[in-house]
Amino acid sequence: MVEDQRITPDAAELVEFLDEHLGGGRCLVQVIAECEVMYVGRAASVADAGDFVVMLKADGSLQVHDYRGVKPVNWQPRADHVRVAIEDEMAVLTVERRSPEEMVRIVFLETALAQALHLREGSGFVLMGSEAEMQRALTSAPELIEPGLRVLDVELPTDVGGIDLFARDREGVLLVVELKRGKATQEAVHQLARYVERVREITGERVRGVLAAPAITKPALAVLARRGLEFAEVTALPDVASATLQPGLFSLA
Repeated sequence: MVEDQRITPDAAELVEFLDEHLGGGRCLVQVIAECEVMYVGRAASVADAGDFVVMLKADGSLQVHDYRGVKPVNWQPRADHVRVAIEDEMAVLTVERRSPEEMVRIVFLETALAQALHLREGSGFVLMGSEAEMQRALTSAPELIEPGLRVLDVELPTDVGGIDLFARDREGVLLVVELKRGKATQEAVHQLARYVERVREITGERVRGVLAAPAITKPALAVLARRGLEFAEVTALPDVASATLQPGLFSLA
């Protein structure tokens, strides 16, 4: 994740670092430094010299944060031109937009840290389509979750939430399936556990719980195992327009 890092770089080192990592649209670059920030555009503003976190994302967007709040003190949604240079022995970053015409100019007075971070897009693989489309596809092709699975109902309402897929496995055991399009987290595991416990209370039967997703975090997988639940990796979906269900809410036959 950390592709490159410089601690207390001087002006020349910082310019070299920024030149290397701001091109190509691969990295998120952040610089923690004492600096002056000037904005010219629809309004005009100048920030007094102070300590800021300057963040440039791979899409060209810029944010400048101070030590308070969640809103940046200055930003650009997307830059058309980014330039770094040495001026009066200081590293200077200029970020410009064409429409509307705006410019943010940052003079780095003293830099504590410069980092180039390579972040995986979307935190991992995400299935195409919505979770509703995922639900329809897996209702039509439940064997992608587990061979022999028979879907009884979808979006089954309970007092702790709606169960994505309610099914029986090839041995006739009830199955509660929680679906996630992206990497499943611990919250998804806790959600599944609540559904499984509620169905056990209602039916008095043995109930299995399966979390179906393209990936799962390591902490979530550990919690899943401790709770006696299961993970089904689903990385591709069939192209289906509709699905036929067994009739009846909580139809256990």
